[in-house]
Amino acid sequence: MSLAPSPMVVDAVTRAAGRVPLGWARSDGGGYTPAQRWLVEFDGGERAFAKVGTIDRTAEWLRLEQRAYAEIEGPFVPRMLGWSDGQVPALLLEDLSDAIWPPPWDVKLVERVLTTLDRVAVTPCPAWAAELITQDTIFSGWSDVAVDPGPFLGLGLVSGEWLEAALPSLVETERPPELAGDALLHFDVRSDNICFTPDRTLLVDWNWIGRGNPLFDVAAWLPSLAAEGGPAPEDVRREAGVFASAIAGYLCARAGLPVIPDAPGVRRVQLQQATTALPWAARWLGLPPPDGPGMPRDD
Repeated sequence: MSLAPSPMVVDAVTRAAGRVPLGWARSDGGGYTPAQRWLVEFDGGERAFAKVGTIDRTAEWLRLEQRAYAEIEGPFVPRMLGWSDGQVPALLLEDLSDAIWPPPWDVKLVERVLTTLDRVAVTPCPAWAAELITQDTIFSGWSDVAVDPGPFLGLGLVSGEWLEAALPSLVETERPPELAGDALLHFDVRSDNICFTPDRTLLVDWNWIGRGNPLFDVAAWLPSLAAEGGPAPEDVRREAGVFASAIAGYLCARAGLPVIPDAPGVRRVQLQQATTALPWAARWLGLPPPDGPGMPRDD
């Protein structure tokens, strides 16, 4: 992989900034899409984070993200510093490389995220945001597993006997009735999309915004929090368990699928979160604990 930006990327970022960057450093610490990420420096030492959509799919995601930054106001949104559209769009945001990016987690950081998600929920939601209730792919994971259990069983998280006994309850609860609502949803809350400065808790990657029950954003975050040494989901916000089966199904139905060529880290992250989401769903539904050899055990 080139350590220097292509002329196409340089041109896109220059147009977004309105000036030519003097320094470039590849930023590969977060994000699972093939968008290029750069830390750029200008004269006077000013720095910014540049995100560039170099293929059609990421270009479209970047346009949605820019639209969200333009319409959503709040201290939890990074400051947008520039934007250029074209065949290769470029989004310029404030540099947050000196912020705290979890893990590790502590009680104060967990509380800061919960407070921020409460603020997100009462922030006016753009009219074009997708309604949670229409996102069928999120709420059909266990039905997909029922059709083809092989990829999930191949993860070794459960035995075939466990799945056969548990699947009726999991399918029945994969689409809970508590979906509707008017709250703004980030839709992708996890540690690599959260950072902390002394006076702000920020969420990045706003290209998946939605509208619905604000408890969904909390619930979607809890499996990754637990997987990274944080508290169990029930100890953070117990009522979020209404979404436990849905989130576990989404992760378990995908973690065993073939690796995505231009986003090779996604399946690994889905598996990591499945190891905490599935036991959470089992506890919520009163099912036996997952019994597969691939499930982490407490020593």
